[in-house]
Amino acid sequence: MARNIQSLERAAAMLRLLAGGERRLGLSDIASSLGLAKGTAHGILRTLQHEGFVEQDEASGRYQLGAELLRLGTTYLDVHELRARALVWTDDLARSSGESVHLGVLHQQGVLIVHHVFRPDDSRQVLEIGAMQPLHSTALGKVLSAYDPVAHSEALEADRKAFTDRTVCEPDRFEHILDLTRARGYAADVEETWEGIASIAAPIHDRRRMPVGAVGITGAVERLCRDGELRPELVAAVRDCARAVSRDLGAGRF
Repeated sequence: MARNIQSLERAAAMLRLLAGGERRLGLSDIASSLGLAKGTAHGILRTLQHEGFVEQDEASGRYQLGAELLRLGTTYLDVHELRARALVWTDDLARSSGESVHLGVLHQQGVLIVHHVFRPDDSRQVLEIGAMQPLHSTALGKVLSAYDPVAHSEALEADRKAFTDRTVCEPDRFEHILDLTRARGYAADVEETWEGIASIAAPIHDRRRMPVGAVGITGAVERLCRDGELRPELVAAVRDCARAVSRDLGAGRF
């Protein structure tokens, strides 16, 4: 069995200590409560403070939890709420389109799949929750890059790999695609990431009208396209799903 990293265990114990009991604790209180030398406790606290997980009151010198922990917690709650609100609508989208449905959010310069509904047939499929997709070539990634300024910057700064001969890697062409995505309200990927595979995605907004994710369908090109164009009824179904989830998150009408 792999050994735990002692410094991380101590940092986690310190955060739990600060999360319970008194609002602020001094260095001596923290060190004695955890059985640590003051120098060791101070070193861990300085690191946590540098990362924003701990704050020190200037007047008293006491420590408390920092704003970065709140941000991380809010992010988790947002993703959890997003998935919960999307369950019914993504199931409906899978049934109406006959294709698999993915729900994705921005994570570490890519798209993290947080929910996946299988294509409603008897084919063998692999659950992709937790998988990562690129920002620049997938429909989900293009939607996030078009509507989320952070995703946009990360997509431009990242190494845009050519997965197929259809992948758009040049910055100017990529920006044009994002402009088109914003203009029509959805993004497409037709064999830009995987040969023979197409996808359609649309943005999801929260009550602040901020982009919090994207939802889309993925399937064989011959099913999603007709006469070389995306089937309009599938585009409409994806956009309707995204709007429904957005409304459930309090975004109102789009």
